Amino acid sequence: MPDKNNLPELAPLIHQAALDPHLSIEDLHQMCDASIYYNFSGFCTNLSRLPSARERLGPTNKTKLIAVIAFPFGFIPSSHKKAEAEWAAEQGADELDVVPDFLSLMEGKTEAFAEELSCICETGIPVRIILDIANLPQENLSFAVEASIDAGVYGLQSGNGFGRPVTATDIQQLSKLARGRCQVKAAGGIKTINQALKIVEAGAERLGTSIGPELIKSLKPYQK
Repeated sequence: MPDKNNLPELAPLIHQAALDPHLSIEDLHQMCDASIYYNFSGFCTNLSRLPSARERLGPTNKTKLIAVIAFPFGFIPSSHKKAEAEWAAEQGADELDVVPDFLSLMEGKTEAFAEELSCICETGIPVRIILDIANLPQENLSFAVEASIDAGVYGLQSGNGFGRPVTATDIQQLSKLARGRCQVKAAGGIKTINQALKIVEAGAERLGTSIGPELIKSLKPYQK
């Protein structure tokens, strides 16, 4: 059970995810409104819903609008990925969560991996790289982190939400590699308040989740 005397302020850490392909516009608007109400630091959605989310969130807000690029697996040409990033910026995205070129990374084409990230960072808005910590060998993960930081990324994200849930151990590993040089975001299967608090304790500075309001409501009994 979390220590009620040492609870983090959870709402500013949350990036509310709205990535379900079956999500209606009405549900999208409700999630935007909830994100503003709870003062979440981010609202993350795909390109097709970006304009609607921008309009609902308003032109300026504490809740940053985050666009996912090449989500979920990054399997598109680099030129298309750059075009997605530029279009997202034009539509008012405040930040980008980008899936990198894992194929180049696994094939040892490290220059291509790094160059793609550098080009996307040239959009001029903060870029976060979506890693696949559960499936990347340690050597490749270490290189991906270093290349990302060299390219100018603002943050590292543990995964894309597919596969197993993120763990505190994953975040400890990522935080160790980051060494305080960029933000660490946990994402993937964060469904309970105890899980969220353990991940924050492990070093997560942001939490990507589809159930942000439910987590905040679950935290309230501990705060009494």
